[in-house]
Amino acid sequence: MLFPIALAAARRLVLTRQHLDAARLPATPDGILQVVRDLGCIQLDPISAVERSHRLVVFSRVGTYDRAHLDALVFEDHQLFEYWAHMASIVPTEDYPIHHLMMRGYAQGDSDWARRTRDWAAQNRALKNYILREIRRAGPLPSRALTEHGIDALHWVSSGWTSGRNVSRMLDYLWLSGAIMVARRDGLQKLWDLSERVLPAWTPREKLSKREVVARAAQKAIRALGVATLQQIQQHYTRGRYPDLARTLADLERAGRIARVEVRDADRALKGEWYIHADDVPLVEGIARGEWQGRTVLLSPFDNLICDRKRTQTLFGFDFAMEIYTPPPKRKFGYYVLPILHGDRLIGRVDSAMNREEKRWTIHAVYAEPGAPKDASTARAVRGAIEELGEFLGAGKIVYKKRMPRTWRVTGAE
Repeated sequence: MLFPIALAAARRLVLTRQHLDAARLPATPDGILQVVRDLGCIQLDPISAVERSHRLVVFSRVGTYDRAHLDALVFEDHQLFEYWAHMASIVPTEDYPIHHLMMRGYAQGDSDWARRTRDWAAQNRALKNYILREIRRAGPLPSRALTEHGIDALHWVSSGWTSGRNVSRMLDYLWLSGAIMVARRDGLQKLWDLSERVLPAWTPREKLSKREVVARAAQKAIRALGVATLQQIQQHYTRGRYPDLARTLADLERAGRIARVEVRDADRALKGEWYIHADDVPLVEGIARGEWQGRTVLLSPFDNLICDRKRTQTLFGFDFAMEIYTPPPKRKFGYYVLPILHGDRLIGRVDSAMNREEKRWTIHAVYAEPGAPKDASTARAVRGAIEELGEFLGAGKIVYKKRMPRTWRVTGAE
């Protein structure tokens, strides 16, 4: 018989493992490192309509913190580094052996894309050698310091933004294959250096087999997600890089490292086979006894909690879609919308924009989800969450527009 978990308890397990319950980690370098360690990865995105997403993800877990602490963990102490995990992400250096599997196997498959990439790299060996030589000589270097002038390069052809951009494409090739890393950033500009000069001496270097990597990555994904199906594990951490995951999960279950559970919503079980980590069973039991407290906080639209849209709908009944690339007249909620987490539910959304020069954060609209609580304490909690994020953003003034739920109306809205 499968271990039964009520849907509400499952949500609370998820939020606890995501560090979104009431027990916040400290806003210190150690606390920030623990956030990334437990989440496994934090997605990077260049859009900063409110703030860069990775900074918002950390804020939602620890509250107002010094951004320099996060930067130092990546670019000075090198406890973290940038790599392709769920997407382009920040990941813990201690997980280097897991990511090294992709590095040593990049573009080595039998797909048309892999063969085309290998052929392109081989035919552009002169460009590759030039880039590595220049980085070794003068790195860290931005892409603009490198040129293919005078090199007979075969153009990379794609339907996307990389078409014809041979230097950028080769930098990506060298990055994903592990030869170079992002050593520093100047704003959004990456500065590249050789991996051997970026990684600290203590970096674990064991060469794990594919099966060992999948077993480690699957357990990290399950712990970060709290409770998850095979399909949800596939989407998390090392996205899509779980060969033979079903067999690995069966092996881990037999070894007592994970357990299958049945997530129940009233009188029905949710579809699929769900897994939790064996180490989290006592946590689930405590939640079932009522040992859980939540809080109210705004989330990045790229937050780990909601990046799997189907999972978010299943567990939280929250239908979320990015509208950044939707024409303005067709947007339902706005350009850069922050979900509102309140307790164990996603109860609304905030459409806003931050003007850094004027230190003004404009709240264009606040939307309440159907069935969201309408009491005064919820309204105060939402207002408090907005003000807390405003403090982190350095907003000297928060301007509320008129569009907001009547029951959450902010006194003095402009």
